[in-house]
Parts: sequence; C-alpha cells; structure tokens
Amino acid sequence: MRVIFRAASAALVFVAAAGSSLAAQSGQKMAYIRSSVLLEQAPGRVEAEAQFDRETGTYRDQIKRMSDSLNALVADFEKAQASLSAATRDSRGKAIQAREADYQRRTRELEQKAQQRQAELVQPILDRVKQAIEDLRIEGGYAFVFNADQGSAIVAMDKNLDITDRVLVKLRGMTATSAPRPTTGAPTAAPSGVTRPQTPPRD
Repeated sequence: MRVIFRAASAALVFVAAAGSSLAAQSGQKMAYIRSSVLLEQAPGRVEAEAQFDRETGTYRDQIKRMSDSLNALVADFEKAQASLSAATRDSRGKAIQAREADYQRRTRELEQKAQQRQAELVQPILDRVKQAIEDLRIEGGYAFVFNADQGSAIVAMDKNLDITDRVLVKLRGMTATSAPRPTTGAPTAAPSGVTRPQTPPRD
C-alpha cells in the first residue's frame, strides 16, 4: 500500500532552501531531486507494498472480527438492559469494558508491529535512493543536492538542474538487493480502517 511511503520524502532532504541560496552566492554547483517521483518509481517499491499487504491481511481480518464481535455484544446489551437486574447490568457492563480494553490493547500492539515492519521494508529502498543521489552528487561535482518537494521556498527553478531521472537510471542499475526479501516467522502488521467500538453504557 502506498501509505507506507507517504512520510518517506522527509528522509530525502539534503539541503534547505537557505543552502541553495548559499551555493548560488558562492558559485558552487547545485542540483535538485523530486522525492515524490523517486519514491513512486524506486525499484523495490511495488514489491515492498505487496509484501506489506500480504503480511497485514491476516491481522486486519482478526481485528475486524474482534470489532464486529464487540459491537454485537454492546448492541445485545443495550436491547436487554431494561429487563436486567442491576447486578446483571453491572456484571455485563464490566465484561464489555474488559472486552473493549482487550480490543484496544491488541490493536495498539499490531499497530506498533506494523510500524516496525514498515520501517524494515522501506529503509533499504531509502538507503539505495540516498546512495544513488550521493553518487551522482560526487560524479557531477555538486556541492548541494536539495529536495524540491520538501519545504523549499523556491517557486521557480532551472529544469536543467533536475537530476531526478538520472537518479532513477542509477537506481535501476543497482541490481543487488533491489527488492526487500521476505522474512521468516509469523507476519506482523496492524489493521487499517477499523472503527473503534462504542463505549458501553454504565450504570
């Protein structure tokens, strides 16, 4: 899923707008990249997203079942509570609260595991992107390479300074470890799009 790359462009900031101004004043060579394009087309991205989807599917289903079960429990309680004794209402209400706490705990655990797995899948790709940019910076004799997609105050620039396509060419030439390798053991992931069950009524 592409969501795993949405925050990654911040990791490709190599110099701020102030740095590019300094380079211009000193006569040093500079260039820029477009991180959105690099992350969209980086070798290994599609495989990483597909692997992430495979690993998260089971756990999304698990949390969905827990959510549905809890919501059904709450609905049954609301329908029956008028006819229940005070002691029974209290007992069932506490049971629902315990079930909800377990649901929330499990959801947090899986979210943390998903974040860790996301980093494991994304980081090798970011590392290769950074290496390709650094290689081109050295080859081209650039003092600065900055990210035109991240926090720049510049509103116009020379397209001849854009080395994004050259970075992509170099990335595609990096055949070794071009895609993340599957890991052994049980998959870990977190659900997405699961709505929080409503809080049960209390006496």
